[in-house]
Formats: sequence, structure tokens, C-alpha cells
Amino acid sequence: MDRREFLHLTAAGSLGATFLSGCSGGGSSGGGSAPSPGANIAPGAPAPSTMRGRVMLGIDTLEADGFASLRGLRCGLVTHRAGVNGNGQRTVDVLARAPGVKLVKLFGPEHGIDGNAAAEVVIKNAKDARTGLPVYSLYGATRRPTPEMLAGLDAIVIDFQDVGARSYTYISCMRYVIEACFSLDRPIRVVVLDRPNPLGGEKAEGPFLDRKWRSYVGAYETPYMHGLTIGEIARWAVATPGVLELDEAKRRRGVLEVVPMRGWRRSMTWNLTGLNWVATSPRIPTPQAALGYSMVGLGCIVGDFSHSFGDSMHFRFMKYSRRKAADIVAALGNAVPGLTLEPKLMADGTQGVYLTVNDWPRLHPTAISLHMMRQACAWDPSNPFTRVTKNERDLFIKHVGSEAFFEDIRAKGAKVDIARWMAQWEADAAAYRARTAPFKLYS
Repeated sequence: MDRREFLHLTAAGSLGATFLSGCSGGGSSGGGSAPSPGANIAPGAPAPSTMRGRVMLGIDTLEADGFASLRGLRCGLVTHRAGVNGNGQRTVDVLARAPGVKLVKLFGPEHGIDGNAAAEVVIKNAKDARTGLPVYSLYGATRRPTPEMLAGLDAIVIDFQDVGARSYTYISCMRYVIEACFSLDRPIRVVVLDRPNPLGGEKAEGPFLDRKWRSYVGAYETPYMHGLTIGEIARWAVATPGVLELDEAKRRRGVLEVVPMRGWRRSMTWNLTGLNWVATSPRIPTPQAALGYSMVGLGCIVGDFSHSFGDSMHFRFMKYSRRKAADIVAALGNAVPGLTLEPKLMADGTQGVYLTVNDWPRLHPTAISLHMMRQACAWDPSNPFTRVTKNERDLFIKHVGSEAFFEDIRAKGAKVDIARWMAQWEADAAAYRARTAPFKLYS
């Protein structure tokens, strides 16, 4: 089972630029001020009128500052469908008309630059219809820009909307682009336009990735919910030896610039940003799906749990073959504080539950996936983890991150000690939060 099958089956400063060379460390705080969210507001829920106020994205900050840091440079842009400014205009078009900026090449990640391709679908090189610029695929013959693709560029701009989960591949694409740019004999400056983490910046939790299992669906040693913005990930990765696959000389001579947001705070989930969500991929059409991806995606890889109803409620409608909604509620309804499982009976007779967040501060989002895994073993006493192929095993470990956990649940099934694993991963997350704290841009 490949990743496509997994997704199918689981149906800085006042001038706005933060510079970070590969040899520097430390960080700064900023991001302006913004209203604090209510104590129990869930991501995706409508924001009270007293909390509205649009965040300025990195691309908006760049434009407000007159594109000063890109003037006179020949630039490439790595982006996708959700790469838009606060008014919904494509970053491609904003940079193409920017005075003094020469945008000459575009690069697209998984799902393509228009965001319509399904997971794991190979994307070919193309041409942007509106600007006529060439679009080089970073999800086709190569996942890293080649020296030929980068030829003639002074800077690469990256503008991706992440969803806050380690296995979502845009942050992996960013790592590969940074490594390619820094590896050249004449390194290319990398400019990251920052965007909100739709899950906020206060939760970094869930299974931790073992370095041995780094891959395109897990390019960083982080908890499953990484708790950073894409710009903060870039700052940490470039400044910290061993995060990037680069020798020290190349890492130190590379130059990263992060253009921060204005008005975003770590307590802000997407519904409090005042921004419109643009689908980041076909199965993440809403911010509710973005949260659901972190909650139930891992729990649907092995066993009979799935996450959608047809082409709706992606990562929020949990069902299990041959079980009624009442069975799911009875088994898992009280498993995770802060989460409510609402029974649903669909028109075709399908039964399942919709996952509703009722207390965001108390919620450990990834916990429900762990309970789903254990429950899959309880409802299938032969233990589905004992029947996986090598490819299925590797897929599971690459996403979850822990080979030891796989072996534990394979051996113990429904008797696996979920609380022990959660405690271990919380200790790992605490150490990770300390390591990444100096690179956070927002309070």
C-alpha cells in the first residue's frame, strides 16, 4: 500500500524580514499583536466578532515593504494553490508584477502548483497559463530542484500553506529546496514567506519521528504535530546542525530569509486569523479537515477505520466496517478529553461519528489515532498489525515515526499500553520544544 492508497483508504522586525545565515543561531520574537482566542474555541469554529482581524501573511508583509529584499534579483517561486495573499491573489501574480523583481521560474510540489492532483500522482513540468512562466515539477522525475533548474537564479522564494502535521509534504519539499540551493557552488538565497500554522503554535505533540525513518512524509525529527510555522521550521533547520542533509560548510554558507507575518500569535488557530482557507490539497479543502488530518490520519493506516464519507467530511467522519455508530461511541467516546464523537447515520445507511472539538486547550489531537489503533486490535482479535506486508509496515512507521511502537502493538495488540507511549512522546516533545524555542518568531 503506497501513500496514495493510505490517503484514499483513510478517506522579523519592523521592515518585515528576518535574516538567518546558515552559521547563525538564536531567534527573535515578534509578529505584532492580536486578540487572544477564547479558552475553548475549536479550530474551524466561527470566531466571535470581538476576535476578528485579518493576519498579514508573509507575502503581504513583503509587498507592504515594497519588495525591498527581492529588488534587482532573478527569482524562482516554489508555491501551490494556497499560495495567495490576504486578498486571495496568487503569490505568482503578486511577484510577477512586483516592481524591481524579476520572477523567471516557478516550481510546484506534490499535488501540483494548482493543487488539484491527488496524493502520490506524478506531476510533469508545465507552463503557467497566466504568466507564461515555466513550472518545474518537484514531484515528478525529481523531488529536489536540479542545478539546471536553479541556473540563473539569485533567490528562491517559498510560499506554502502547511497544515501543522509532520507527514504533510510541503515542509519536506521546503527542506529539499533549501538543501539544493545551499549545495550549489554559488549558493542561492532562500526566502520563506511565512503563514499561520492552522492548528496554532501552542501544541507540539504526538508520536515522535526516529531519525532512521526520515522520509518525504517525515523529513524532520519532530512530534507529529510540530507546533511551528513553516518559517520557524526553516529557521530551526538552517541554524541547527544535522536537521538538513548538508555538510557543515555548505549549511554555514547558505543564507535564509524569513518574511514574517504581522498580527499572528501562537494562540491563534485558523478561525481566528480572519483569513479565507484555500484548499491545500484535494482532501484538505477546509481548516476542519486540516485539524482532522492530525487527529485521525495515523489511526486509519492499518485496520478498518476510515476518515471520510465519500468526498465529504475528510478526516472528520470516522467509521469502522461492520460496526455501528453506537459501537464506536461506546468504545472511544470517552477516550480523549476535549473530543466529542457525534453519531451520524447517512442517507445510504452508512454509520459513523463526526469528531467535534469541545475543549481545545485540553485536547491532545493525535491521541484519538492511538486509541483507534488499539481498538482496531480489539475488534479484530487476529490483530491487523500482524498481517501487514513489509511495504505497509514501512508506510506505517514512516508516518507514525516509531519502529518500536509498531513492534509493540504488533506483539501486544489491544493490550498495548497507550498511556506509556503518550508519556514517552510527551517527554520527547518537551525536549523538542526547548530546542526549537530560540527560532520562534511569534509569542
